[in-house]
Amino acid sequence: MEKPLTIAIAYHSGRGHTEVLAQSVRAGAQAAGARVVMVTVDAMDDTKWQALDDADAIVFGSPTYMGSASGKFHAFAESTNKRWARQAWKDKLGSGFTIGACKAGDKDSTLGYFATLGAQHGMIWVSLGLLPGWHLSHESENDLNRLGYFNGAAATLLGDLPADEMHKADIATAEHLGDRVARMTAIQLAGRAALAAE
Repeated sequence: MEKPLTIAIAYHSGRGHTEVLAQSVRAGAQAAGARVVMVTVDAMDDTKWQALDDADAIVFGSPTYMGSASGKFHAFAESTNKRWARQAWKDKLGSGFTIGACKAGDKDSTLGYFATLGAQHGMIWVSLGLLPGWHLSHESENDLNRLGYFNGAAATLLGDLPADEMHKADIATAEHLGDRVARMTAIQLAGRAALAAE
């Protein structure tokens, strides 16, 4: 039996909100047949680094603080420099997700930061792959991608509300991202196998 494809979710969660999204990405990827490894980046060790190195795809996640990913995620990103130097993650698939209290809230800056980090590592970026929801009069805030982001999954929740009040559409959008990353990774791996067999 062939080894199942593996997706690593590398994330920092400040107050539990990003954790909800991370678990939603995980659920979507697992439903699509992937093995998922959760890596919290604020306390890296050799086992966590190995999990990222061994994964077929890495999905980055962080809250958006002051217009970008959290400081702890930035510290993690900077510590990937040795892997960058040897292009250890080259041709892995990558994607990202974030949450902020404001509906806009510069979340696109965080998703763009993740995409740039992936590009520096030679990774292949997986977009959300959804049209925007809730942008026409007959649509609703319960649509997938209700916030209209494309570079990954984004969520919003008022800053004084707990994580268990996350909007169901944002959770479903994160699940969609996990499913899409798993399916795109499966396609990439099948393509590599076909080329190797020629």
